[in-house]
Amino acid sequence: MSQLVYFEIQADDPEATATFYAEVFGWTAERDPALPIPYWRIEAHGMRGGILQRPAPVPAGSHGTNAYVCSFEVADFDVTAEAIQARGGRVAMDKFAIPGVCWQGYFLDPAVNTFGLVQPDPEAA
Repeated sequence: MSQLVYFEIQADDPEATATFYAEVFGWTAERDPALPIPYWRIEAHGMRGGILQRPAPVPAGSHGTNAYVCSFEVADFDVTAEAIQARGGRVAMDKFAIPGVCWQGYFLDPAVNTFGLVQPDPEAA
């Protein structure tokens, strides 16, 4: 069986991006001084990852780069969306229903990385 065991987020300002995710999702972030690049080690509720300096500029138009998109399960989509936008994130795709399953939507963090929110809701329509 294969499973996701580590994730990395690229950013022009890794420290600010680490702060964004800590404030929105409650992650812990710590700079790793042993590495030759700016790198923050992340603990995300049992999942480990990192935030590192982006190796190339974001494509023109401020669109996220082609990559895997991770979605976060949240208890309240709207409250989390407000927290994201209050901290410099923005809506990439408005909230929509997957009928009988959940509410889904996509955002860009301040470093222009795409991520999703999922609020399970069997009444979503």
